[in-house]
Amino acid sequence: MHTREEKLEAFGRLLDVLDRLRKDCPWDRKQTNESLRPNTIEETFELCDALLKDDTKNICKELGDVIMHVMFYAKIGEEQGKFDMADVCNKESDKLIFRHPHVYGEAESLKHSALIHAENGKELNTEQVLENWEQIKLREKDGNTGVLSGVPDALPSIIKAYRIQDKARNIGFDWEDRQDVWNKVREELGELEEELKNGDEEKATREFGDFLFSVINAARLYHINPDNALEHTNRKFIQRFNYIEEHSIKEGKPLTEMTLEEMDRLWNEAKKTEK
Repeated sequence: MHTREEKLEAFGRLLDVLDRLRKDCPWDRKQTNESLRPNTIEETFELCDALLKDDTKNICKELGDVIMHVMFYAKIGEEQGKFDMADVCNKESDKLIFRHPHVYGEAESLKHSALIHAENGKELNTEQVLENWEQIKLREKDGNTGVLSGVPDALPSIIKAYRIQDKARNIGFDWEDRQDVWNKVREELGELEEELKNGDEEKATREFGDFLFSVINAARLYHINPDNALEHTNRKFIQRFNYIEEHSIKEGKPLTEMTLEEMDRLWNEAKKTEK
């Protein structure tokens, strides 16, 4: 691994490369916050894909792309006289120090707060750190105005539901016994089935949302990431379906001419080939 000096030198090199591209490359020169945004989203998803696959080579590559985008936005901010990369790094450092009084010591402004403190020199556990984190954020000068205000509106729905529930948990709004959540899941499923029988599409849509929310809540309580779980199932379905399609080609029989029983047989064969 590299030394601290080598890391700083590499970061400086990337700053230099971006400065030159911004000046000498027609494409880089014309980019704006708005034009870069779709590319940033794409790069973030590519990183997430590499992370899910535990693909070390591509994790390293995609992290570079994401860092470059962060630096690009900072460069644009610098050109507009609003902020630069140093401001970005310093604000993040200040925020992290402020939110970790159990590591850096209590700030004067937090001495009389209702935060959880370590007793008799004992370290805080993970749950206490998370509770402190949410309470401290509400006390920041430019921080969140409410417990749920820090959840971005644009988050994908599954991730958003998980984050909403997790933030509510950090201030004590949660099930006392996680097993009780299954009663809620069954209740929401019953209400959904009832509305489906009634044929009211609007109410059924609302109830389906409630049911999904309760299932996501159950996943959270059992420390399962629902987005990752669903993505694993997506990939598994694709792999099995591709197996069916490949065999249909080999047999010279289009999928549309296959019976459901034939497709089920191939589906079960595909399951057996999985690790």
